[in-house]
Amino acid sequence: MTVDLPFIWAGLIAFAVLAYVVLDGFDLGVGILFPLAKKSHDRDVMMNSVAPVWDGNETWLVLGGGGLLAVFPLAYALIMPALYAPLIAMLLALVLRGVAFEFRWRTKRGQFLWDWAFSGGSLIATFAQGMALGALVQGIPVVNRAYAGGWWDWVSPFTLLTGVALVMGYALLGATWLVMKTEGELQETSRKQAWVTGAATIVLIGAVSLWTPFLEPIYFARWFAWPAMLFSAIVPLLVLVCIFGLYTGLRDRSDYRPFFSSLGLFVLCFAGLGISFYPYIVPPALSIWDAAAPDKSLGFLLVGALVLVPLILAYTAYSYWVFRGKVDPHEGYH
Repeated sequence: MTVDLPFIWAGLIAFAVLAYVVLDGFDLGVGILFPLAKKSHDRDVMMNSVAPVWDGNETWLVLGGGGLLAVFPLAYALIMPALYAPLIAMLLALVLRGVAFEFRWRTKRGQFLWDWAFSGGSLIATFAQGMALGALVQGIPVVNRAYAGGWWDWVSPFTLLTGVALVMGYALLGATWLVMKTEGELQETSRKQAWVTGAATIVLIGAVSLWTPFLEPIYFARWFAWPAMLFSAIVPLLVLVCIFGLYTGLRDRSDYRPFFSSLGLFVLCFAGLGISFYPYIVPPALSIWDAAAPDKSLGFLLVGALVLVPLILAYTAYSYWVFRGKVDPHEGYH
């Protein structure tokens, strides 16, 4: 039996990217909401809610990016020149944000500067991720297996829309995370923010979803051609279920339902991208098989992945289990 290694690796990298989005999304969202907290004590609690897990969440970003370079080198060589600016902005913002995590606790006089660094890094990283995603969805021009576009191709009305949509989506994840992890006045404020960011996220998801099929004929065929539309229609139906869960969770003042409903929205949006993209890794020019490294290399790397991915999953699950429950407002981050 022949093993389709490029397909397996495409699934692993897709899983790593999805894990990064759902895990790092809420702590970036907490950073986006940071300036809206009026009290220093509330900002301390917000940061403490993500402090034990934020750096581990970014492991998935390293796995996704490193895996793309090693397993789909041609795709990496095409995507990087097209998206240098937003990706470098994202990485620098994540570095600034990580430094702010440590330094804001070391000074009182300059704490407000690190608060803004934490929030600004979160906002810039999120917006850059959204624009990079939008640029990939709208298509990367390729001629003779090389990038054939310009320096500013990643800037367009569609990429600006996806950038704003991701900012609102991460803010929703951050607000619902704080609803789940905090109590009292901060929880009530976060619940109100979840109503606003939830409504904005739903509207923006609708706008992006309606625009995307008209960017490429293959996208349109995946969503509206018969009989493919019978399968793709499942995704928007499940989105409605998650929207209902978010609405009822906020209405019923549930601690957990809004967060997991928001995560469901992200998972389904990611599934929608998969429906549009497959089997392309650089749409509409390059399939996963065209971009893949030799099978011997893929097999060798897969052995390492089969060891590392379960370990990463295990310590991630353990860290969330250890720090489960509400945040103690009297505990500090050190």
